[in-house]
Amino acid sequence: MCGIVGYMGERDAMPVIMNGLKMLQYRGYDSAGICTMDYGAVEIRRSSGKLVNLERLLQSQPLYGTMGIGHTRWATHGKPTVSNAHPHRAGSVVVVHNGIIENYQMLKKELLRKGHQFESETDSEVISHLIDENLSSGLSFEQAVQKMLMELEGAYALCVLSETDEKTMIVAKSGSPMIVGIKGNEYFVASDMPAIISNTRDMVIMEDGEMAVIRNGQVRFSTIWGQELTKKSHHVDWSLLEADKHGFPNYMLKEIHEQPQAIKHLIAGCLLKDKGEVVLEGLGLDDAALGSFERLCLIACGSSWHAALLGKYMIEEHCRVPVDVEIASEFRYRDPIISEKTLVIPISQSGETADTLAALREAKRKNSHVVSICNVVDSSIARESDGVIYTHAGLEIGVASTKAFTNQAIALYLLTIRLGSARGVIDRRKSLQMIADLAELPSLMEKTLRLDFSTEEIACEYLTLWDAIYLGRGLCHPIALEGALKLKEISYIHADGYPAGEMKHGPIALIDRDMLVFVLAPNDRHLAKVRANMEEVVARGGRVIVLCTEGDHETGKKAEFTLEIPWAGEILSPVLFNVALQLLAYNFAILKGKDVDQPRNLAKSVTVE
Repeated sequence: MCGIVGYMGERDAMPVIMNGLKMLQYRGYDSAGICTMDYGAVEIRRSSGKLVNLERLLQSQPLYGTMGIGHTRWATHGKPTVSNAHPHRAGSVVVVHNGIIENYQMLKKELLRKGHQFESETDSEVISHLIDENLSSGLSFEQAVQKMLMELEGAYALCVLSETDEKTMIVAKSGSPMIVGIKGNEYFVASDMPAIISNTRDMVIMEDGEMAVIRNGQVRFSTIWGQELTKKSHHVDWSLLEADKHGFPNYMLKEIHEQPQAIKHLIAGCLLKDKGEVVLEGLGLDDAALGSFERLCLIACGSSWHAALLGKYMIEEHCRVPVDVEIASEFRYRDPIISEKTLVIPISQSGETADTLAALREAKRKNSHVVSICNVVDSSIARESDGVIYTHAGLEIGVASTKAFTNQAIALYLLTIRLGSARGVIDRRKSLQMIADLAELPSLMEKTLRLDFSTEEIACEYLTLWDAIYLGRGLCHPIALEGALKLKEISYIHADGYPAGEMKHGPIALIDRDMLVFVLAPNDRHLAKVRANMEEVVARGGRVIVLCTEGDHETGKKAEFTLEIPWAGEILSPVLFNVALQLLAYNFAILKGKDVDQPRNLAKSVTVE
């Protein structure tokens, strides 16, 4: 959450920083600001709302200088106003900050006692005042920042400038991501790689408790306690074309349509079709070690949690090992019962999700083996895990997860085959069939994407309704949850997902002509039960939309609309149902005039608790 960009070099800083902020809007877009240093003096421009407002301000009030910092905000402390926008200034000091300072009220109280005056409601402003206070006591800029860091409690990634040291930029990190990019004598600072990848592919990933001092064309790394560090840069191979919309009107629709290719990218090199084997090189476990775990614990948030629920259904049935699915934000606060016999699997698109990272650390503290599933290479979760399964979904900019969720589900499918084989409960014949089904999935997904027009027609018909229920059984229960989440995330229509069998235990009281009901009814073992649940809705006047298997002309007879989905086998067909639900949510949002890439109040990566 929130995006930071910094630059020091020979070019004008303002356009470099603005281009970086545009690539980080998915991290927050409540307000934005830029500060540059020119001939020893700093100037700041800030605006509320989306980045375009700051762009307009800079057209009439440009900034100059070859060093600067910028920020795009997702509001935590204080409303999204100009006064709460970053950068924050105190005296000669200017700071941008991601994270949450947990002891800011105590620090602020002491600073107020010393005569400091605050202009914002944010926790971040105390950082600039603490540094300013330390400078006034005679400390150097670097010493003043170090002393300030000793006083902070909570999470932070921050970048600081001071007029007292016009050729220095200081960066520090604890609990929030931060990267330093290097290109000759130019230095780029960012909270996420997309912000600076157009300028350099060579990046140093900072760890918690580290700081970087960039001065006179050089960078020096140390711990926040002053111990010198030798850091190596990593070369990043992402293509800039991934950040282009390729003719699509927005990133979300582009990323929905990228899903077949994303699956192909994930499974390339993983499947030994002739042998019926799955190779997961990053797993770091042989068959004996993998098969020895007594239970699995999947930990995630949001859409990743729904993918974890899919994983539970797949793994328990086909590997015959118990699986717990935990919400990451609850996991570490209840002293979970795990041990070295538990395989813990954190799932995160960004690999920086604060709650999931904290849960991972709790699992490590309890001596569990950790294998993560994430999309971003060298992210914090990937680095701190014993093994990692990368989803290879590519850069996902739309805030509502689409291709990342799909590839998480496929990664868990691959793990199911690998784990079941290691445990001796998936034989070669079954493995060959599961791999063959997966190999066919991208082409079946291409076919599913052709439902775009039909989903738009449904959205047109029910655009005035503001409540929806999604019903599914078995593997379609997590898909019902995910479909409901997508609809409320981007269209702001109230929606809930339920196991279809739970209808009679409360939700049926909501059914009337103003309630839209999506019934997920693939031609699997649950079909007869789902049809019965649908009849209960129809009998009470519910407006039913049925998603059924292609060629099933019975299930949708009493529905107002029917979407027929290709059959991909019992395990993988729900993934195709989810694509149709993504298209439905997308079309509802577009017809309501909503911004699908940047829905209100949401950020792509939740890097604070």
